[in-house]
Amino acid sequence: LDDEAEFAEREKDPYRDFAGPADYGQLSFKYPKTWSVYIASDAAKGGDYEAYLNPIEVNPVSTNTINALRVTIRDKAFDDVAEEYQRFMEYTDANLSIESVTVGGASANRYTGKIPNTELNGVIVIFKIRDKTAILQTDSMLFINDFNTLLSTVQFNA
Repeated sequence: LDDEAEFAEREKDPYRDFAGPADYGQLSFKYPKTWSVYIASDAAKGGDYEAYLNPIEVNPVSTNTINALRVTIRDKAFDDVAEEYQRFMEYTDANLSIESVTVGGASANRYTGKIPNTELNGVIVIFKIRDKTAILQTDSMLFINDFNTLLSTVQFNA
């Protein structure tokens, strides 16, 4: 690594703690301190929880803006969410691959490639938290190292 890249990596320390809502399984993970967090929907009145993280500032949220991390806890069963991705993959131009991984001690689906209903290429990981489904997504392969590091720190109350 050159000096600038090393500096950028060092700037991320110490990592900050992210904590989702307690009644949605208290999803937590560590993220670079150089990233900002925007909670779009706190699920205080039920429904889906949504948060966005990105270096320096979070980009306006839309299907084609890139953020380093999208965190969603859907108020929907894991099997139903997995089925939505499966249906998307059955389209000929889906360009999305799936593998089984472990996140926070739980079995998870990891999808790599074209993010459904966008022009973005990234990675989506989904796993079950209680009766809900957590979705962690990076909108660009530029953030894949940070995304993988963050996944290794995920914890939640099953």
